[in-house]
Amino acid sequence: MFFRRRTGGRSVSGKTGAVFSVIGDGDEEGLIGVERGAPDLEKLALGVSRVAAAGGPAAAPEAARSGANGGKPLLEIENLRMHFPVKGGVFLRPVAACKAVDGISLTIGAGETLGLVGESGCGKSTLGKCIVRLLSPTSGKVVFDERDITTMPRKRLLPLRRDLQMVFQDPAESLNSRHTVGDILGEPFIIHRMGTRAERQRRVDELLEKVGLDPGVKVRFPFEFSGGQRQRIGIARAIALNPKLIVCDEPVSALDVSVQSQVLNLMMELQRELGLSYLFIAHDLAVVKHVSDRVAIMYLGKIVEMADADTIYRSPLHAYTKALISAIPVPDPTIRRDRHLLEGDVPSPIDPPEGCAFGHRMGHPRWKESVGMDLALREVAPGHWVQACPCCTEGLASPE
Repeated sequence: MFFRRRTGGRSVSGKTGAVFSVIGDGDEEGLIGVERGAPDLEKLALGVSRVAAAGGPAAAPEAARSGANGGKPLLEIENLRMHFPVKGGVFLRPVAACKAVDGISLTIGAGETLGLVGESGCGKSTLGKCIVRLLSPTSGKVVFDERDITTMPRKRLLPLRRDLQMVFQDPAESLNSRHTVGDILGEPFIIHRMGTRAERQRRVDELLEKVGLDPGVKVRFPFEFSGGQRQRIGIARAIALNPKLIVCDEPVSALDVSVQSQVLNLMMELQRELGLSYLFIAHDLAVVKHVSDRVAIMYLGKIVEMADADTIYRSPLHAYTKALISAIPVPDPTIRRDRHLLEGDVPSPIDPPEGCAFGHRMGHPRWKESVGMDLALREVAPGHWVQACPCCTEGLASPE
């Protein structure tokens, strides 16, 4: 993060830590391009969260069922598309498009966890980056807390960054190796002009204690920690400003199984205490089942099935969902399961097949019937949505 400070007749510029070491405590009023009028840091003290104001942690599950803001969801995504241009030729002109996200619609309520599952390369991470506006969607709509942020300019988006955060898959890459842990966790408060230097240091200590680390480690650098500890630092950075929604992009996939359980339990505890909502992206269905209220299954840039977690695992309807669930290992060698083995290769998002992409991959004899059909999600039971097609959901009636 690069800042320039003007004070009197002199100008000081450089990275965050260097600038603030020069300008001194209480001399931050002239920072350029930083949000003004932000709340006082004391209002963000852990334990005095929006959950307490709404009736305590027990109110969070009910809020998830009823939705945020008097029945309205916290996040609404409508027909979202993210197509990356594929360039070729001598002049590198766009010749095709990689359809990473292709017409997704979903909602997330306050205090709710939506699990997003799919194979590697299906567009899960791209969807998460579009939600937090690290990528600008090609088309569609993203409404967060009743505000359309799809094309919102960066200056107007800055205040919303406090409520919309992300935990990345690889903590070693997402943490600046040249900054100490204290600098990393203190930077959000500097950007949003919150608190004095002493107040920021106290808040950093609180965050480290909240994620199970000793406050004394704030003088160390990220490469001095294990993978699980680095991910805890990443989570501490994400919750620093008491956000409403956190996009978790496979936060435990790079960790050992024992460390995975520690991080997952930490995230669930923080959700109960702070009333957080999660979009939990993963390819491990067993992990998703442990943390999610609802689960959405994604294949080749589209949602093919979505329901509450119990329904998805107990009675899946789409053939792809059944195949994923049958691949979950059972820790008992005496139990024999009916495996749904996947055949063929995942189609290219640059040139996806017509009709049902999964039926085409499996070479289903009824695949041609899906060409030209409307394969939008249908609600086959309360809260249970599925992409109905003749080759993947044979038990359902054809859409009218």
